[in-house]
Amino acid sequence: MTTPSEKTLKVTLVRSAIGFDKTQKAAAHALGLTKRYKTVEWPDNPSIRGQIRKIQHLVEVAE
Repeated sequence: MTTPSEKTLKVTLVRSAIGFDKTQKAAAHALGLTKRYKTVEWPDNPSIRGQIRKIQHLVEVAE
């Protein structure tokens, strides 16, 4: 998936996407965040950062 030298981001969904814009719900689902407190790892790149920024009020990010 990723090489050891590549930075990764750990993204955790801390708020539900219910009641928010459907594009925000789609961004959370595209990142693999389907349930609260689920954590996924993604490579640190501009496209992933953009998706995280779209739902920054719903997630916590650790580098």
